[in-house]
Amino acid sequence: MTTGFSSGSSRFADYFVICGLDTESGLEPDELSGENFEQSPLRRTFKSKVLAHYPDNVEWNPFDQDAVGMLCMPKGLSFRTQVDSREPQFHSFIITREDGSRTYGFALTFFEEVTSKQICSAMQTLYHMHNAEQYDILHTPTTPHGPEDQRLPQPRPMLHAAPAISRLQRFNSYDISRDTLYVSKCICLITPMAFAQACRKVLEQLHQAVTSPQPPPLPLESFIYNILYEVPLPPSGRSLKFSGVYGPVVCQRPSTSELPLFDFAISEMFNLLGVENVLQLFTCALLELQILLYSQHYQRLMTVAESITALMFPFQWQHVYVPILPASLLHFLDAPVPYLMGLHSNGQDDRTKLELPQEANLCFVDIDNHFIELPEELPQFPNKLEFIQEISEVLMSFGVSPEGNIHSSESQGRPRFRSVDMVSDKRNGNLGSPLTSYLLRENETIARLQALVKRTGVSLEKLEVRDDASCNKDARAQCDEEELKMHQLNIQVREVFANRFTQMFADYEVFVIQPSHDKESWFTNRDQMQNFDKASFLSDQPEPYLPFLSRFLETQMFASFIDSKILCHDDEEKEHTLRVFDARVDKIRMLNVRTPTLRTSMYQKCTNIEEAEKAIEMRVTKIDHTALHPHLLDMKIGQGRYEQGFFPRLQSDVLSTGPTSNNRWAKRSAPAQWRRRDRQKQHAEHLYLDNDQREKYIQEARNLGTTIRQPKLSNLSPSVIAQTNWKFVEGLLKECRNKTKRMLVEKMGREAVELGHGEVSITGVEENTLIASLCDLLERIWSHGLQVKQGKSALWSHLLHYQDSKEKNATPGGLGPPGFIHDSERRKSDGGGSAMPPLRISLIQDMRHIQNIGEIKTDVGKARAWVRLSMEKKLLSRHLKQLLSDHELTKKLYKRYAFLRCDDEKEQFLYHLLSFNAVDYFCFTNVFTTIMIPYHVVIVPSKKLGGSMFTANPWVCVSGELSETGVLQVPRNTLEITFECQNLGKLTTVQMGHDNSGLYAKWLVECVVVRNEITGHTYKFPCGRWLGKGVDDGSLERILVGELMTPTTENDERMCRTPPMQQSPGMMRRFVTISPSSKPKLNTGQIQEGVGEAINGIVKHFHKPEKERGSLTLLLCGEYGLVWALEQVFQHGFKSPRLFKNVFIWDFLEKAQVYFESAEQREATPDENWQTRVRHFCRFMRAINSTSRNIGKDGKFQMLVCLGARDHLLHHWIALLADCPITSQMYEDSALIKDRSLVNSLIRVLQTLQEFNITLEASLVKGVGI
Repeated sequence: MTTGFSSGSSRFADYFVICGLDTESGLEPDELSGENFEQSPLRRTFKSKVLAHYPDNVEWNPFDQDAVGMLCMPKGLSFRTQVDSREPQFHSFIITREDGSRTYGFALTFFEEVTSKQICSAMQTLYHMHNAEQYDILHTPTTPHGPEDQRLPQPRPMLHAAPAISRLQRFNSYDISRDTLYVSKCICLITPMAFAQACRKVLEQLHQAVTSPQPPPLPLESFIYNILYEVPLPPSGRSLKFSGVYGPVVCQRPSTSELPLFDFAISEMFNLLGVENVLQLFTCALLELQILLYSQHYQRLMTVAESITALMFPFQWQHVYVPILPASLLHFLDAPVPYLMGLHSNGQDDRTKLELPQEANLCFVDIDNHFIELPEELPQFPNKLEFIQEISEVLMSFGVSPEGNIHSSESQGRPRFRSVDMVSDKRNGNLGSPLTSYLLRENETIARLQALVKRTGVSLEKLEVRDDASCNKDARAQCDEEELKMHQLNIQVREVFANRFTQMFADYEVFVIQPSHDKESWFTNRDQMQNFDKASFLSDQPEPYLPFLSRFLETQMFASFIDSKILCHDDEEKEHTLRVFDARVDKIRMLNVRTPTLRTSMYQKCTNIEEAEKAIEMRVTKIDHTALHPHLLDMKIGQGRYEQGFFPRLQSDVLSTGPTSNNRWAKRSAPAQWRRRDRQKQHAEHLYLDNDQREKYIQEARNLGTTIRQPKLSNLSPSVIAQTNWKFVEGLLKECRNKTKRMLVEKMGREAVELGHGEVSITGVEENTLIASLCDLLERIWSHGLQVKQGKSALWSHLLHYQDSKEKNATPGGLGPPGFIHDSERRKSDGGGSAMPPLRISLIQDMRHIQNIGEIKTDVGKARAWVRLSMEKKLLSRHLKQLLSDHELTKKLYKRYAFLRCDDEKEQFLYHLLSFNAVDYFCFTNVFTTIMIPYHVVIVPSKKLGGSMFTANPWVCVSGELSETGVLQVPRNTLEITFECQNLGKLTTVQMGHDNSGLYAKWLVECVVVRNEITGHTYKFPCGRWLGKGVDDGSLERILVGELMTPTTENDERMCRTPPMQQSPGMMRRFVTISPSSKPKLNTGQIQEGVGEAINGIVKHFHKPEKERGSLTLLLCGEYGLVWALEQVFQHGFKSPRLFKNVFIWDFLEKAQVYFESAEQREATPDENWQTRVRHFCRFMRAINSTSRNIGKDGKFQMLVCLGARDHLLHHWIALLADCPITSQMYEDSALIKDRSLVNSLIRVLQTLQEFNITLEASLVKGVGI
C-alpha cells in the first residue's frame, strides 16, 4: 500500500534501470548469495551490476544503486544454455526509506545470448576445473561411488566408476564448441506508486519489441522517454491512459474517499494459500508476530506480503518490512523484532534445512506448498467462521476456490502438479481443481465447500452467468477483461476485510484519551502516556473477542493509529486512511445509533461493496486523462538501431534529461490548475507532505518503539552489521523497560483498588496478554545472536544446557537431589515459621516441576510455563541472573554482539525484571488449572494446653477457588501430611475436625498452614478454638478461612511489596486487637461501621469483572467479614446468666425458633408476610440443627448467616428477631438489637445485598439440603 510517496514526484515513473552482466569486469562469483562451489558452474550465481539508469538522479527520490541492484536481481546473474527453459520472469519489490516512505520497483528478467568470447571461455575453464575436482572425488578410494550423484544436477544410475570423465562431460552440459550460453538481464521501472499491472505491461511490451522479428514502430528510447517524462501520475479518483510499444496501458487511482491504491492480484494469495490459511496469517500480522514467507517465486513473496498488509486497513505494519530478502541479508532473520520478510527458497523444498534463529513466535508460510506453521497460543480472529464464509462467497462468485488451488493463476513458473502432494496437503485444507470427481467426493474439504455453497445459496450455474454478464457489460471497458475482474475481486475482498474493523472499532473514538497538555510535552512523555482506554473498551466487547482484541490493543500498529487520531483534530489534517476509516465509522453509527448490536458478537456483513465497485468501473469505462503519445526524439541518424534478441544500449544523451519546460505534458493533457489540485490532493492523502512541525511529530510518533524499518541494502561491512545489532540491543532494552512499567502500573493500579483507591483497570484477559507478550520479549532476547539454533525456544534450550552442566557437576555425596543450589538461602516465612521449613530456592527444581507437567508438550510451552512460575514465585530476575552467571555457557551459545553478552544492558534488563517482585502474580496457578500439584498441610495445636494428651484422629479438607480435596486423614503423632491433587487454585477454606475417639478428645488448635509445593504459596488458616464435646461451643469440626502469608526475608534483593491481594484491612484494625480468649467490647458506632465495611466489601466484590473477584468466602466468614460483624450485633448487650457458663448466640436463636413455632400454632399474628418470614426462619434453623455434622454453635450461626445472605433473607430475620419477646428477655435495654433506629439502619444496609447473586462455596453448606 502506498503509505507515502515523495512530494516531488508527479511523474508515473522516476527511473528506468537496466541490470545484468558487466563484460568489462567479467565473471565475479557472488559470495554474498552464499552458493556453494560444489554446484556446477551453470548453477552458481555471479555478481550483477546496474548497467544503466535514466535519468541520473531526481531530487525527490535519490537513486540507491546498491538497493536497486540487489532487488532487481536478488540472486545475481544466472546462466543457461539452449537446453534450459528461458521464460522471462516478472517481479516487483519495494524500497523503504529512512522516514518510512516507500518506492516501488517492477522488474522483468529475461535471458540474452552471451556474445563476449572471454565470458564463454571463462565458463569453459570453470567447467574444466569443476570436472577435475569431481573426478578426484570419484576416484578417491573412500567413496567408490554414490555421493557424487546427489551433487550433480540430473543424476543417472551409475554403473561403475571407469568412464567417469565422459559421463561428467555429458552431465555438465557446457561445451564452448557445441552450446550457446545465455545470461540473465533485467529491465526495471522505479515508481512512486505501485501500479503493478501497468508497469508489467510496459516492461513486457518493451521486451517483446526486442525479441520480435519486426522492429518497433519507434525507437525504444521514445517509449522510455515517454514513460519517464511525459506520463503523469493519475490524480486521485481519475484514470489515465498512455501508450506502450504495442498497445494502450490504463491505470486508475482511487479517490480520497475510497480504500487506498492497491494493484496486486489478491486472488493470487487466496489461490496459493486458501482462505483459512490467509486468515491465520492475517491474525499473525495483526498481532505483530515475526512472519517469514517462503517461495521460489519473488513475485509470490511480494504479492502475499503486499496483500496481507493491504487487508489490514486502517492499520499499517510498523516494523521491518522486506518482502524480498536478498541472500546477502540473511543475517537479518536474527532480528529480535517483529518482521514481515520474504525468503527465496532457491528451489529447495526441504523446510528442515532452513536455519531460523528463532521460532517461538514465528509464523512460517511455505507459499509454494500451501503450508503455514503457526506460533503457539494464537488467538482466533473474532467471528472467524462467519468471516471465512463471507470471504468465500466473494471468491466463489469470481470462480476462485476458497480452499486454494495448486495451479496458481500466475503465469510464471507454475509448480508441477503432483498427486502425492494432494494427499499430504489435506491437513491444510487446500485442493487443486483438476482432480477426478471421485477424489472430490472423497475429500472432506470439498464436502465442507459444498455445504457452504448450499448454505449461502450461491449456485455454480449462477457463477458462470456472472462471467457472461460481465463480458457483455464491459465491452466498453478500456482495460482488458482479466484486469477489470482483478480490480473487482480486489475491491470486494478488501471491503469485506475493512468492514470487519469498522464493525469492531465502530465506537473507538469514545475511548481515545486526548492529551491534557500541549503536544510538545505530550511527545516528550509519549512512552509513558496511555492513549486509549483499553480496559473500558474491552469491557464492552463480547467475551469471545477478548483473547484477540486484548493482544491487538497492545500492538505498535494500534498505538500509531490512535496517535495519528490524536494528532489530527479536523478532517483537513487527517491522514488518508484515517479519514476514510472515520467516514465509514460515522456511517455505521448513523445506521445503528449506538444500538446494542455493537456490543454483541452478531456478525454484520459488508454492505458497501457495490458502490466501491461502481467507482472503479466508472473510471475504467470512461478514461479521464490521456497522456502524450510517444514521438521521435532528437537522435542522430543511426542511433536507436538494435539487434534482434538483444536489449540495446540506449542513448543516454536523450534519456538523461526531461523536457525543458516542465509543464509540457501538462499543457497538452490537462489545464495546469488540474496539476495544482492534484498536488493538493496528494498533500491531503499522504502524511509526509504537511507542514514541517507536524511532519516532525508524526515521524516521531511512527518511530516510537520501532528501531529499524528496513535493513540498509548497501555496504554490509562487519561494522554496519555490528551497528544494526547495537540498535537491536538498545531497542530490546527500551521495550523491556516499557513492558515492565506497563505491567507494574496495571498491577499496582489493581492493588490500589483492592486497598480502596482509584478505579480498577486491568482484566484477567489483559494480564494474561501482558504476560504472554513478556514471554515473547524474553524469547526474542534469548534468540538474538545465537551461535546455533536448537529447538524452537531459545530460552528453554539455554535452560536445558544449564541444567545439564549443573547436573553433571553435582557431587554424588552432596546434599539433596543433584542440581539443587547448595546455598543456605531459604525463604523464611512468618507466622507458622516453625511449622514449616521454607522451600529451598532452586532454578533447576523449578525446571523439573515444569518438565513433570505432562500437559505441556512443546519447548515454547515449557519456557512460558517456567516464566509464569518464576513470576508467581517472585524469582524471575533472580533465576535469570543465575542462568546468565554461567559465563562460559553464555559464551559458548552466543555471538559477541548478542544482547545477553552486553553486560550493562543485561544488568539493566535484570533490574527491570526485579521490579515485578513488588506485586503478586498468580499467573501460573490461574493458567495451569488441570495439573497435579503437591500440597503440604501442617496443623499447629496450641502450645499452652497439652496437645500431647490428645487421643482422637484428626482430619482436614482443603478447598480452593477451583475445587476441593475431600476428607484427608492426618496422622495424630506428626499432625502433617503431603498429598497431591489437581490444582485447587487460590486456597479459600480448610474444614478440620476429629472423630471424638479415645479418652481425651479435646483439642485446642491455633491454626492450619497449607503450602503449594510448586509455587511456594503458603496459606494460614487461623482457628484459636477448641474442638471437642463439652468445651467451647461443643464443636467437633470447624470451617477456617485462610489468607496468603507474605514471605519476609532479610535478603535486600527482595524489594518492598504491597500487602497480599486480599481484603483491605479496613477501619476495624484501629479499634480492635483481638486475642482469641478476650472478647472485645465494641460500641454501637463501631459495630455499625463493622457491618457497613463487611457489606461494602461484598458489594465491591460483585462490581469487579468476574475474572478478578477474590474469595467471597473470605468476605463472608473471614476476619471482619459479614459473619463476624453480625456476631458483634448479637453480642452487644447480651445478658450472660452465670459466671462460668458461656451462652452462645445460637442458644438465643433456638429459643426464638421455639417461640415462633408455638406462636405459629397460636396464629398470634395474621400478617401473611410475617408468616412467610417465620416459616423460612424456622425451616433454616431446623435444617441446620438436623445436619449430621458436628459443627458447634458458632459454626451453625456462621452457616445460618451464609444461607441467609445467599437467599436474601437476612434483613427479614433481623426484623423478626428485633420484635421477638425472647429478645427483651435475653438482652439488656442498651442493646443494639433493641434500638429501633439502629435496627432499621442495619436492615437498610443488609438490603443492599439483594441485587447480588451470592453463590456459596460447598464447604460452607455441606450437609444442609436447602
